[in-house]
Amino acid sequence: MITKYGYNTIGVALIIIFVLIVISLLNSNLYVKWSLIVLSVVILIFTLNFFRDPERTTPNREKIVVSPADGTVMLIKEVVDNKFVNGDAWQISVFMSPLNVHVNRIPISGKVEYLRYVEGEYLVAYHDKADERNERSEIGIDSKYGRVLFTQVAGAVARRIVYDLNIGDTVKIGERFGMIKFGSRVDVIVDKSSWKPMVSVEQKVSAGETILFEKIDD
Repeated sequence: MITKYGYNTIGVALIIIFVLIVISLLNSNLYVKWSLIVLSVVILIFTLNFFRDPERTTPNREKIVVSPADGTVMLIKEVVDNKFVNGDAWQISVFMSPLNVHVNRIPISGKVEYLRYVEGEYLVAYHDKADERNERSEIGIDSKYGRVLFTQVAGAVARRIVYDLNIGDTVKIGERFGMIKFGSRVDVIVDKSSWKPMVSVEQKVSAGETILFEKIDD
């Protein structure tokens, strides 16, 4: 399955591939001809692989926050959030390589109460200040278990953040909501006193399936 968020990019890639194939057919130099054909195949495979959108099975459980993205947990740290969670919080950041599935999914059911797009820099995704200085979207969901803030952060390569959410939307855990094109990271921030991390640094995670946080019983 190919994500709808990639249709425009795939269309551009197909045009480029068509032009390369035409040039290769008109070129009598065998080296150039086959180089262009191989390049066309590589572009096609990379594009289709990047925009793949496999089905996922979200855990049928309450009181959890799942990963919004495929990738690798790059950090787990204590922060103070003044945007939405408002207080001491846990932050888990997931790094997405160009080979990961890039469709993002809702981490918890609830209502979108905060939504902000921030223009910024394009530091490498694992830079300490990338979450503060890079281009990003910030999305806050008010759930029955508390507030959850998550961000799509652009990186040195990723220059296109896509999301189809609006203030007031009711969302369900595991639903698709957007993507970051060509790699980067997502951050998930929750109240420290209410949630406990369930993953470790360097762990591989899957969007909509891997549990990042579990609610601490009152």
